[in-house]
Amino acid sequence: MKYLRPILLAAAAAALPLAAGAQARDIRIAHIYSKTGALEAYAKQTQTGLMMGLDYATGGTMAVNGRKIVVLEKDDQGKPDVGKSLLAAAYGDEKVDFAVGPTSSAVALALLPVAEEYKKVLLVEPAVADSITGDKWNRYIFRTGRNSSQDAISNAVALDKDNVTIATVAQDYAFGRDGIKAFKDALKKAKVAHEEFLPVNATEFTAAGQRVIEALKNKPGRKIVYFYWAGAGNPLKMADLDFKRYGIEIAAGGNILPAMVAYKPYAGMEGASYYYFGIPKNPANEWLVANHYKQFKNPPDFFTAGGMSAAMAIVAALKKTGGDTSSEKLITAMEGLSFDTPKGKMTFRKQDNQAMQSMYHTRIKNDPAFPWGVPELVREIKAEEMDVPIKNKR
Repeated sequence: MKYLRPILLAAAAAALPLAAGAQARDIRIAHIYSKTGALEAYAKQTQTGLMMGLDYATGGTMAVNGRKIVVLEKDDQGKPDVGKSLLAAAYGDEKVDFAVGPTSSAVALALLPVAEEYKKVLLVEPAVADSITGDKWNRYIFRTGRNSSQDAISNAVALDKDNVTIATVAQDYAFGRDGIKAFKDALKKAKVAHEEFLPVNATEFTAAGQRVIEALKNKPGRKIVYFYWAGAGNPLKMADLDFKRYGIEIAAGGNILPAMVAYKPYAGMEGASYYYFGIPKNPANEWLVANHYKQFKNPPDFFTAGGMSAAMAIVAALKKTGGDTSSEKLITAMEGLSFDTPKGKMTFRKQDNQAMQSMYHTRIKNDPAFPWGVPELVREIKAEEMDVPIKNKR
């Protein structure tokens, strides 16, 4: 036995460098997003925000506890089947520790069962459909992006008043369908008289606009068309059909800056926004705005803030686990986790891992200094003010 002990000690000592080396293995993150396709503009912002956020949250080291963070980019092209294959390969063949994305709600719904199959965390950003953290959810899914209910409830704050009749215009897929259902569920006073669901890539809005006019023109009180739209196309063109003649107003939530160029003629239009670079006042947003101007000569946009929020959540979770990327350690760390973002504090709700966050009631101003309609803050709608329903089956 006295000879055995030195052998054991020597073996243990020899194993130490291996253990240390194993611990220092890179943290591998797959970013599944629509680098090409209809949502390309949103996707590129998310990628920019993700990388800037990792830089900010790690103090420029791109490492946590001595482990380097490596991001593998994957283009799902906005196609659910492509995204599903990419995520399976990332988890299975490339041995990523967890994944972020995607851009499209339709792609996200295809990815959820892959995360469950491989028992790996998927942090959803920015796909919005309620069902992602609702009836299609599983315990490996977290989301920093807002969901349809958060969009809907915050917009209802702006529009839900007595003697108001509303028509809705949205795209005919998960984002639009879930968003309008949540919006209707959030209304307590206003009535929805008509719904239009149009193709994702629609560019012609005359016929839909005429149907909206027919549905609203003889209604008493205020008449409002609420647009819930993502990607290409400008449904606000419907207003050119002489909405004013019938006393029809328009309303829309926030969007990316190029899309809000179309908002500029509609000063006074109200809605609720997820983010506008001039609204939040906190160190993370100040850093993001200053550094985005420095790098790109323009301000950060809607989804840039989302990508940075995802990055800050990732680093906060990794710091809590001490750099441990095992799924169970990550889940334990992330459930109920509060973390800073460019929008201020967010918290993953334990029931469905949805990030609870502020939204912003805004009014559009035509400011000659900007090519887009500038959303001025009416008031911040804090997370605790929004009764966001829990829709999963946990």
